[in-house]
Amino acid sequence: MWGYAAVGADIYTALGIITLAALGLTPLAFLAAGIVFTLVGLCYAELASSYPLAGGGQYFTLRGLGDLAGLVAGAALVLDYTIDISLFTVVALGYFNFFLPLVGHHIGDFTATLRSPIGTIHLAWLWLLESVAGILLLIWLNVRGIKVSTNFNEIIGTIAIVAQTVIVLAGFMLVWDPGLVAHQMVFNRPSLGEFAFGSSLAIIAFVGLETISQVAQETRRPATIIPRTSIGLVISVLLFAMAFSMLAIGMVDTHTGKPLNFLGREGDPVALIAENIPAIGVVAAPLAAAIGFLIVFISANSGVVSSSRLSYSMSQFDLLPTWFSKVNRRFRTPARAVIAFGLVALFQTVLAFFTPGPPGKTAAINVLADLYAFGATTGYLLVFISLFVLRFKDPYTPRPYKMPLNIQMTYQGRQVWFPVLGVLGFIGVLFFLIMVVLTHDYARVVGPIWVLAAVGLFAWYRRKRGLPIFKTLPRDWETATKRVLLEAEEFKSLEEYEAALGERHPGPPQ
Repeated sequence: MWGYAAVGADIYTALGIITLAALGLTPLAFLAAGIVFTLVGLCYAELASSYPLAGGGQYFTLRGLGDLAGLVAGAALVLDYTIDISLFTVVALGYFNFFLPLVGHHIGDFTATLRSPIGTIHLAWLWLLESVAGILLLIWLNVRGIKVSTNFNEIIGTIAIVAQTVIVLAGFMLVWDPGLVAHQMVFNRPSLGEFAFGSSLAIIAFVGLETISQVAQETRRPATIIPRTSIGLVISVLLFAMAFSMLAIGMVDTHTGKPLNFLGREGDPVALIAENIPAIGVVAAPLAAAIGFLIVFISANSGVVSSSRLSYSMSQFDLLPTWFSKVNRRFRTPARAVIAFGLVALFQTVLAFFTPGPPGKTAAINVLADLYAFGATTGYLLVFISLFVLRFKDPYTPRPYKMPLNIQMTYQGRQVWFPVLGVLGFIGVLFFLIMVVLTHDYARVVGPIWVLAAVGLFAWYRRKRGLPIFKTLPRDWETATKRVLLEAEEFKSLEEYEAALGERHPGPPQ
């Protein structure tokens, strides 16, 4: 359920902006991203169950490709986590603001128009203040060491799944019009550039698998739990994403009699769908808004947790200064990392709200979503390369789960399995990364600058410590793997690993 709170929240966030970008071909944009997401999920299921250590994609890349690549992957994913905090807090408060009409106001009543040298800014100042307060609250809670109970996650996740199922079934039975879908696909088609932008945005509807691998080290029996969790998330999220995208272009606004228009409703798109369902809309809409607020805010909190966890892991491997790994004496939390990346998220949020944009369009959400896809596609690309390298370089580590469709090959006298689906996943992620660079105005500038800044910090720290800057440091991966398998109670995998190492390093006769 922790994973669903991270991944399942994406549809609450992404539906409106993707529908406005991909128009009548929104389901195809979701489908293209969903296919790649499925392959990414299978890749993570294999790597996280084989290497159940904190660090996720950054650790897999470090293990497979070395220190510099591990740093780049980590920097891209940390960027994603800070944007996760920003974007998901903004959207969570968007669902919260659904209830503003109850006190006689709309969010548009709290908007100021500002003139700037780079364009007109339509500043939703109340929404900005709420978002700043929300991020500060998350920082405070995580510095103090908030513990989100398993029971709470289970309850919220279960309610979200039930509510989404009810909305989808009621929408298809009561109001969905297949003729309208066909009309939208034929007469409301995006241009090629718009579709490329929309489909590359759709990848953010499936970001969140990193959260599962981040907690793999704290999971008992990860060989069973991690693949089952990852595959379950892939299936459930893909089904809901496709269902909601079909509803988005096949429903009529009950107030205007026209197809649903998400312009100005990017902050609460699921609530917009729910309120236009006859009979249940009056109840379903506020329920969807309340659940959307809770589950999206939980996902924003997972961004705080994951950014501090990942930076802590990177500092342990001398990829970041040890400053990030210092634990607060009073609360026993990585308070420095929490505050540092929380403030980065705060800066991103303020900057996004002060970005010029057309009236009625939520510029902040569009800017943050634009940035979000860069970190995900960059990190996933390096993870796929690491999958290939580790299959050849480290055939000794037990792989309780492998991606399907493998070709057996001989490498240095040992049989290895080459993942065919991994190649397709790599090509798919590479395609999306190219689309992000070509069509995302902010991501193609901010993303590379962030990574280069991380490389600069890495080089400065290595030089200060007298360590080789671009050379991978020697590490005892075998001992680390044995320890983790023992702590995870994966005794069968531990026996297999020791036996494989014994064949490679035969010891003295007993």
